[in-house]
Amino acid sequence: MIIDSHTHAWPRWPYQPPVPDDESRGKVEQLLHEMDLHNVDKSVLICARIERNPDNNDYVAACIDRYPERLIQFADVDCSWTDTYHTDGAADRLKAAAEKYNLKGYTHYLRGDDDGSWFFSEEGERFFHTTADMKLIASIAMGSHQHEALRKVASEFPSIPFLCHHMGGARAGEEHPYPQLKQVLASANVPNIHIKMSGFAYVSQVSWDYPHSDTHWIVRALYEHFGPGHLCWGSDYPVVRRFMTYQHSLEAFRTHCTFIPEADKAEILGGTLQRLLADAGKEKE
Repeated sequence: MIIDSHTHAWPRWPYQPPVPDDESRGKVEQLLHEMDLHNVDKSVLICARIERNPDNNDYVAACIDRYPERLIQFADVDCSWTDTYHTDGAADRLKAAAEKYNLKGYTHYLRGDDDGSWFFSEEGERFFHTTADMKLIASIAMGSHQHEALRKVASEFPSIPFLCHHMGGARAGEEHPYPQLKQVLASANVPNIHIKMSGFAYVSQVSWDYPHSDTHWIVRALYEHFGPGHLCWGSDYPVVRRFMTYQHSLEAFRTHCTFIPEADKAEILGGTLQRLLADAGKEKE
């Protein structure tokens, strides 16, 4: 079983510069085609209501209706680009989204300058109580400097699986004593924090230099600290096409991270996320 922990789908391409296949590059059928070619069983669709796609939660929900055996929706709830980011009513909006889309998880992108203090505000506390009550996975986009706040909130809510995007914000180019990586690795001490083994091109010093060998010391450190039971592979398709193909995003981990035993790779490629998803969400009544 291979489960891609980090994919997107949009009917309109949201990024600059413009692309000639604006209305097809991000469509879910492109993702399913790549999954079929490379024997990927399921994908989590990370919703992002970014430029030209304010309706992305609804678009992805329609995709789930068409392909319920292949796709899982993590709705965009108050991400950094929304007008509702860290405003009153967050818990109510989360509950409404979870019920409307029958969610197992949601995604929340933090602003780069966010110090995490909202997590511990009255509204933030309600937000995470709702997350715990509804058994949701919290998929968080964040930088390494925000891990201290993450560790605190994850310790306060130990039943919530927190799943950090793109190697938790670690970067291959930092110099000794590696303060960014140390912040990410410290989160391995909190058992409900998990890391997506995705975004090789973001972590690398040279985004196009497949197989991104300069990231391997980061991957090894994450593997040694978190272990396979807290790591989940992700492609970041279709955004990853800026740097490599879908197959490359898979093989950058599966083929080129030779220091990880095959049994542990299988866990990272799907076993870990399969268990998290099995325990997540409430069934429709």
